[in-house]
Amino acid sequence: MDLKTAQLIETYPKLYHMAHEGAWPAIEKHGLLSVEALLDLYGIEGEEREQCFAIHRPESVTIAAEGLPGAVLRDQKPMHDSALEKCLQDGLTPADWYRLLNSKSFFWLSRERVWGLLRARAYRGRRQTVLTLDTARLVEDHGERILLSPMNSGATLYKPLPRGRNTFTRIDDFPFEERRKAGRRPYSNVVELVVERGVPNVVDYVLAVHEVEKDSILGEIWRSADATDEDKP
Repeated sequence: MDLKTAQLIETYPKLYHMAHEGAWPAIEKHGLLSVEALLDLYGIEGEEREQCFAIHRPESVTIAAEGLPGAVLRDQKPMHDSALEKCLQDGLTPADWYRLLNSKSFFWLSRERVWGLLRARAYRGRRQTVLTLDTARLVEDHGERILLSPMNSGATLYKPLPRGRNTFTRIDDFPFEERRKAGRRPYSNVVELVVERGVPNVVDYVLAVHEVEKDSILGEIWRSADATDEDKP
């Protein structure tokens, strides 16, 4: 294991993903897939696919196909085209950015980020499903498809940070030490871990699944045999 991978796992031993209420049975069966992979799985093509893949989603979108459970494509409330146009680099358009994000599955690396999202105005009144995962095992199996981001790539609220083709970098290329020396705490050093196309076997890395709303964990939905009482958001 290289030094940067070891540093990532030591600093961020757990990962977190927030899904919509009731999402766990489908995730357990089909994995945690990117929007692009879900559209492929559900056979969504043409204009409907373009609307889901390359255009801002102000609300969550439910998709369906015979023989498959219903799936929900999470809304993109924290992003707006007008703000993206101001902060995008490398000649990217908002549609380019939506396609880029929709090709990946996203994980937070800190509890603070999860709770910040749960308390956000758009989500605070809704129950959510939060997965807690083992970083080491996920990185060991999917490291070649993992990218890291130093920012919340799906938000343009307040003062949107510049973003472009180099926002997501391989673990080996991420400037951990440079950012730490610049005063970045773990919370703001690595912000997102993403997996290209998603993780079909994500259940192999999930430690626990909880139902959460606003400031409270309402209950445990599922637990791995390897989980402890500390494996929660």
